[in-house]
Amino acid sequence: MSKEKTIQAKILVVDDEQGARDALQVILEDDYEVTIAVSGQEAITYCEAFEYDLVFLDVAMPELDGIATLKKLRSMDQPMDVVMISASDKADKAVESIKLGAYDYITKPFEPDDILSAVDRVLEKQTLQREVRYLRSEIAHRYGELEIVTRDPKVLDILQLVNKVASATSSILITGESGTGKELIARSLHQHGDRCKAPFVAINCAAIPSELMESQLFGHEKGAFTGAHTRTIGKFEHANGGTIFLDEISALRTELQAKLLRVIQDKEIVRLGSNRTIKVNVRIVAATNTNLEDLIEEGGFRQDLYFRLNVIPVNLPPLRERKGDVRLLAQHFLNRFDLQLRRGIKGFTDKAIETLERYQWPGNVRELENLIERLVVLGREGELISYEDLPLEILLDSSLMTETPPLGDGLLQARENFEKQYILKALKKAEWNQSEAARILRIHRNTLIQKMKSLAIKEAPHASSPK
Repeated sequence: MSKEKTIQAKILVVDDEQGARDALQVILEDDYEVTIAVSGQEAITYCEAFEYDLVFLDVAMPELDGIATLKKLRSMDQPMDVVMISASDKADKAVESIKLGAYDYITKPFEPDDILSAVDRVLEKQTLQREVRYLRSEIAHRYGELEIVTRDPKVLDILQLVNKVASATSSILITGESGTGKELIARSLHQHGDRCKAPFVAINCAAIPSELMESQLFGHEKGAFTGAHTRTIGKFEHANGGTIFLDEISALRTELQAKLLRVIQDKEIVRLGSNRTIKVNVRIVAATNTNLEDLIEEGGFRQDLYFRLNVIPVNLPPLRERKGDVRLLAQHFLNRFDLQLRRGIKGFTDKAIETLERYQWPGNVRELENLIERLVVLGREGELISYEDLPLEILLDSSLMTETPPLGDGLLQARENFEKQYILKALKKAEWNQSEAARILRIHRNTLIQKMKSLAIKEAPHASSPK
């Protein structure tokens, strides 16, 4: 564990013998923030006022001994761990303390390596607990190796930048339209950097009510507001040592922008309902689909915070500008979903893939992924996904209606394609009521039915019956 991460740890040493206290302080003070208590009661007072990651607690003390002190510490709403210190003839008491919730015990006289190893084990355990809490295993299962599929030069340049700055501590601002993969880039930054074994914590600033956002980010004390029945740590504390991803940062209200700026500058937070500062070592990656410079001019975003976040800017191009990537991504998603669902879909017809490439993809990669999943679920085993399998919103996209068909199709085929799209558009407008669609097209309903058969236009599910 690097010194950069462990330097934040706060340790309380509790022993009535000055020699033992001094020895522990000398061993620990170079790498940790150490507080000394000379009695069990003083330790309880400290723990009520401050927070500690670890307590070294002597078993044999006058008045309030180590076992009694441990019981009181365990009753507090604190996430600290306790390591008992005991003389060799008090080992039975140390074993009893383990049953009461102590993490470990060390017998006197102790060696410096014994103490430092105990600290490393405790801090590593605490890190693992945070990782489990945020479902790192589920994230790894969902995203695999975070493979970003592209052949677009702009995206390839971004991936090179990600590898270059992954281990830096500078803040990063990722911009781009919704669905372009901003969180995927943020996770890639985390996994390829020095913080990869620490938590990655994501929070969508637009998805949480503004009145709850401060508590979500920084945590709150018991009784800080109505319903705050217990102390709760926030996202920044969960992410300590790792990365916090602030998605849709533009949705953060201005007073919280000021507090976030202070966190970036001072590397410390204050829980809601508390006056105590808590040091945090977190890399911030923010993302937005909004032009923050325009928002700054309108007074909706702080310019100083923008400069702090935008140390390393990353702008993701929309899918419609990534030439060649639609075909590549469509096949990638087809392979993934076909493997999961075992449908045996062979691929796409040329006409289907050409249609997907002409579509503008307002929802970007996310929209394409969702579409391919739907097509695999509904596809026919052992067959190709065809043009006729594509949904109406793809077939009736205005960009397809106005684009000149490829000359290779021939005039008759081009006319047939146009008729099919035009009829589909009328059917959609009429909510698939054939009589109404025929009226819009100014043809007889029987003519429409014949056209639908010749052009292989299937009735939509739950279509209105003709009258």
